[in-house]
Amino acid sequence: MAQKKPAKKDPQKSATRTTATGKTSKGFTDEERAAMKERAQELKAAAGKAEGESAVLAKIAEMREPDRTMGKRLHAIIKESAPTLSPRLWYGMPAYSKDDKVVCFFQAAQKFKTRYATFGFSDKANLDEGAMWPAAFALRGLNAAEEATIAALVKKAVG
Repeated sequence: MAQKKPAKKDPQKSATRTTATGKTSKGFTDEERAAMKERAQELKAAAGKAEGESAVLAKIAEMREPDRTMGKRLHAIIKESAPTLSPRLWYGMPAYSKDDKVVCFFQAAQKFKTRYATFGFSDKANLDEGAMWPAAFALRGLNAAEEATIAALVKKAVG
């Protein structure tokens, strides 16, 4: 008498398991579990981005003038120039990250009692040019020329 080979399971079919009561219940396939994990990560990222933006806007609202006005304007420029960046706080400063890595940040003058605010980039920013390039800028105010420069630098930093 020839022995029958066990039939291979179809990966697209739902998995089955026996419960404590002896009844069979249908579970999720590996593909379904993977899809649920991906969706959960998407929702978590969206919630984190919303929380990050709220925290950044609250931090900017706490700043004294002229830092508050510059912080609001920088936030708008960065969101417009690089919508893929996620706002978050970094050492208590408004910052913007990509893949959980800070790319740029705004340090109010009052943070360390300096005479000017600072807009800076981390080493994750793609600004490398030759053997030397600027990584931070002193800000005492913003006009159209500075705003255009910042927008171009943020786009380059993310690109």
